Amino acid sequence: MIALPRLLRQSARIVAALLAVACASAAAAEAAPAPCQGAERIRLIQPVELDAQELAILGQLPPLKVLAVSAPPLSAPDQAGGYSGIAVDVLCFITTQLGLGYEFVAAPELTVAQKIQQVQDGQVDLFLPLSHLPERERLGTFTAPFYDSYYVVIARKGRRLAVAQTADLARYRVGLIDGVALRPVLQDIVPAEQLLAFNQITTSAGLFEALRNDRIDVAVFNADFFAEQRFRHELFDLEVIHTLRSYPRQYRFYLTRSAQHRHLAAVFDRYLAVIDTTLSLQAHEDGERQFIERYVRQRSQGTLMQAAVALAVLLALAACIALRKYRHLARSLAHSHQRILQQQHALQAANAELEQLSHTDALTRLANRRLFDQTLAREHGRWQRTASPLSLLMIDLDHFKRVNDHYGHATGDDYLRAVAEVLAQAAARPTDLAARYGGEEFVCLLPDTSASEARAVAERMRAGVAALNLPNTLAEPPYLTISIGVATLADGMHSAQQLLEAADAQLYAAKHARRDQACATTLGEEG
Repeated sequence: MIALPRLLRQSARIVAALLAVACASAAAAEAAPAPCQGAERIRLIQPVELDAQELAILGQLPPLKVLAVSAPPLSAPDQAGGYSGIAVDVLCFITTQLGLGYEFVAAPELTVAQKIQQVQDGQVDLFLPLSHLPERERLGTFTAPFYDSYYVVIARKGRRLAVAQTADLARYRVGLIDGVALRPVLQDIVPAEQLLAFNQITTSAGLFEALRNDRIDVAVFNADFFAEQRFRHELFDLEVIHTLRSYPRQYRFYLTRSAQHRHLAAVFDRYLAVIDTTLSLQAHEDGERQFIERYVRQRSQGTLMQAAVALAVLLALAACIALRKYRHLARSLAHSHQRILQQQHALQAANAELEQLSHTDALTRLANRRLFDQTLAREHGRWQRTASPLSLLMIDLDHFKRVNDHYGHATGDDYLRAVAEVLAQAAARPTDLAARYGGEEFVCLLPDTSASEARAVAERMRAGVAALNLPNTLAEPPYLTISIGVATLADGMHSAQQLLEAADAQLYAAKHARRDQACATTLGEEG
């Protein structure tokens, strides 16, 4: 009889303890940050192992406070008040792997430079995306790069400004976004009164509107960011006139300079060394696709509205004259029905033509840079699965500027079309892809093609262009020639970007040897 009350009291204490644990767990779950989106688009080439001590150090970190900038496809504001893009997918993946949380800090009023300053002052933990500068390195902590790109010079179409190298910018009024890494370089080249910095990109007071309104002659901006902005904001009156290949950009995460964040950056680097962002690239480099979908949707709605109005008018007319003009009305309805069918067929044809144009270079009728990038990503993924050799040719017209200077741009365009025909004939298999890469540069992607076979294709191209005997009086020899860089993926763990860089390096070697030749390399041993 005495033991029963004691047993009841013990049971009550156990129940109370269990309830307290349950309440604490619920509170912790409620306080935990919501899971991020985009990690599923990131893959690891090989696993990353962390020991217990590293995990313990990371476990002490609170959720990261993150600032970002609108720079599609790396990062762009979304409807939920955060950001989406390739950089956000990578951040989501790595923090999920490490059990870390993060939250974006809303700061639309801050410029890029002010956001960077907040990281350096320790007010926020991380900024994305950002390219490396030594002065930034002294005040913060960079991770390894996760995205490569270039700056380009942009002008209004039809102005024909002469920009063949960075030094040529000294003759023009140049605009750029305040805080970008290239500003110190431009300050050494462009007079201070001709160099204008902007805080916005596409607003009425932004960089591109200033270019459209003739407040500046050219804008210097990231190539991939402009490709997205051009379609998102329909900037089709602007074009790239030069690529600043001497100043490549590698985008990274930028953290405060605390010991904990230096350790975190080192852990990030281990993931970035083995990361595959192919799916994220395909998901976020979508400015052109969004434009085409928007255009087709608007055109379809307009056609349907016209058809609906025509049908309503015909029905009203039928109610008035049905008794007296039945036969005439029947003929009218049949004629209207035929017109609607014709409009539908015309819309389908226009949509098909628009789809084709979106992947075609207007001048040469070869594939454009967009289609080439998509095909390279797909074929590189197939190479990873099958190990079948994948070859890439990068072609450049020798002394092409002298053609334009001596004969005029119309003749230069004719030369580009003639060279494109030679390339298309040499890379004629259904799986081959010849594309205009930009300006006088072309690329050819050759799946299932060994190094020796790719070299043979390159030689056919070189000989075919020389056989055209297109005059180039100011060059030596006095006719048009091409230089070709050949790179082949045979084995190993090489990225698509490494294949591009290898082909570009071989093109550079051909250019600096004697031109009118092909130089080749193989990444890995062929099976």
